[in-house]
Amino acid sequence: MKSVVETGTGIELPSYLSGFESGQMTHGDLHRLLGRWNKARLEPAFPTPEWEAGISRDALLGNAEGKFLEAERDSIRPLAEKAPESAQAFLEWFQDLQITGPGQGDPLFPWLATTATLEQMRWFLAQEVAGEAGFDDLVAMTQVKLPARAKLELARNYWDEMGCGQAKGMHGALLEKTVEELAIRSSRGDILWESLALSNLMIGLAFNRRYAYHSLGALGVIEMTAPGRVSHINAGLKRLGISGSGRQYFALHAGLDLIHSAAWNAEAILPLVDENPWVARAIAEGALMRLQAGQRCFESYRSRFGI
Repeated sequence: MKSVVETGTGIELPSYLSGFESGQMTHGDLHRLLGRWNKARLEPAFPTPEWEAGISRDALLGNAEGKFLEAERDSIRPLAEKAPESAQAFLEWFQDLQITGPGQGDPLFPWLATTATLEQMRWFLAQEVAGEAGFDDLVAMTQVKLPARAKLELARNYWDEMGCGQAKGMHGALLEKTVEELAIRSSRGDILWESLALSNLMIGLAFNRRYAYHSLGALGVIEMTAPGRVSHINAGLKRLGISGSGRQYFALHAGLDLIHSAAWNAEAILPLVDENPWVARAIAEGALMRLQAGQRCFESYRSRFGI
């Protein structure tokens, strides 16, 4: 098949359909391609004469993304079916995921805190940064047209992510300080497909409105489960001599995400499920999809480190 698009984005799709539909495209090839597409479609841009070719490209890649997301849904469906639909019972089920959900209590993180070398920590963080889809942007996309109570909670969360209006306090900028101090440099080829898939999952859920409630569940479960992991990472970075500035992103989220999680659960998840019990299944699926994607990463990282 002739290349579908040559619009300056660097994304070309020779033999794409036959490779993807026949199952011959590897996980790595698929997620590197989706990752490049996500970067291109989220960047501010200008109209070009090739806009029709861009629509053709987006249709092909949107199909690939949809098949990936639906495969992820299928894999966690048996667990999601156990989620209750009454609001309070669902919230209790959701909160229990921080103990029982996929990837929770993974031995990778105590090992990072106590044992990892600087080079091992640098490699791990390169993977994590590659899988970071930009929590602020994901929240912004997810909140579109939500009911007022949930929308306001996501707005408060977004404002915190944006440093409450101060550029130096923006969470993305804090993570960049870690990247700079550890001199983390990696090409797309150095990143495991599992890390790329995590980013592609989160963008796919937030970008496509048919997965809006899935995205809400995925983002909510991040807030709820992250504090324990980032505490271990912060401890490991401190042990390795990284400055307070270089560790600030992780130290901040160890405490702030506890507050965010409680508010997210009470002001977004609980009222949405109470208003419409059908929402419970979508939130459950999104949370489990995100936890499973994280678990895949942790297992691959441990394999790399021989843990």
